[in-house]
Amino acid sequence: MTTARHLDTIDLLRSRGFPAEPGPSDVGTEGPGFHIAVLNGQCGEVADRDGDADAAAEQRGAEHEALLDALTERWGEPDLFSLASAQLRTEADDEEVPEPWRRLGVVLDWLHLWRIEGRWIAVGLSGHQLLAVVTDADPP
Repeated sequence: MTTARHLDTIDLLRSRGFPAEPGPSDVGTEGPGFHIAVLNGQCGEVADRDGDADAAAEQRGAEHEALLDALTERWGEPDLFSLASAQLRTEADDEEVPEPWRRLGVVLDWLHLWRIEGRWIAVGLSGHQLLAVVTDADPP
């Protein structure tokens, strides 16, 4: 059931236009050329509320894997993309890293990436967030 909600959220973001200004959205944050949804707000986070961090992390991992399986079935194998160069370039302040890649590099090391109908769709899991991204900005 939760995977279906995550897929619905991704489909919703794919169908939306991008806003002119960055700011919060009903599922996360958005800006010119991108939408980022925090999906773990849609997961049953009983474990987090009960204080069992290990159970919450295990639950997010299972949600992540189920979502990746569903998207792979839908669109084929994703690319596994490292955000290390975005992280290094952001830290060094050598060059501008475009959004959403700059903010993703702060919270994620890796993400799974598909190119569908002219937009990038990415899914990533950090220690505490399951994220879905829709953007027209090419990865750095």
